[in-house]
Amino acid sequence: MSMTPHYSTKSAMAGSARVLTWLKGVLLLGALAVLGGCTSGNSYVTQADRNEIITVGDSIFDLSGELQQFLEQKAGQTFRDYTLSGAELAGGLFATPINQQYVDAREDDPNIETVVMDGGGNDILIPAIVFDPYGCRTHWWRWNISSACKNLINDVYVDGVDLLNEMAQDGVQNVIYLGYYHTKGLQANLAKAVDYGDSRLADACANTWAQCTFVDPRPVINKGDIIIDGIHPATSGSAKLADLIWPYLQPLL
Repeated sequence: MSMTPHYSTKSAMAGSARVLTWLKGVLLLGALAVLGGCTSGNSYVTQADRNEIITVGDSIFDLSGELQQFLEQKAGQTFRDYTLSGAELAGGLFATPINQQYVDAREDDPNIETVVMDGGGNDILIPAIVFDPYGCRTHWWRWNISSACKNLINDVYVDGVDLLNEMAQDGVQNVIYLGYYHTKGLQANLAKAVDYGDSRLADACANTWAQCTFVDPRPVINKGDIIIDGIHPATSGSAKLADLIWPYLQPLL
């Protein structure tokens, strides 16, 4: 009689499932390590010199806080700040989403005349870093983003229009919407997703009841303006972003 152990198909499948689960866990931990810079930052600032001016958004504003600081230095006044690192435009697991940030700001003080914001980047970046299930990264074997990625970004467009229309209905007079720049390093192959995303965010600004100005940072932000994680602005990057926003914000002060 053979003494060779016998493994059932069910046992083999269970073993494979455990390996796959372990592998996914390792990949997720690695992704969370990258996203760690996206999920720390500052809490809400609910009282300011100009309570009728608020910022909402993600870690481009919130991680270092320098973009907000540069704008306030230019103005010589402070603004309410509801930006949170890791925030998606709507939904998400890492932080209060941007549409809820706006609701929270209204609950604190409904008199909001001007919103300076960004949003939508993490809706694309977070899944792309974890498993890229939507095919938002380009490769030598896929030179363009997938249709699933475009559909994801189109959903972000709808969420953006919904939020901007809500702001308009609430009496917000002006929205300054900062777009995204090309990432670098391991995230450089998201450039085409950024390009398509910015085009749709610009469309959202154009197709809303709100008085919305889209600010495109791609022409001015270079690799030296981005920190080592390939995503977030260095001090020079935050200064350039503030310089782009300021001509639209200054007349509203």
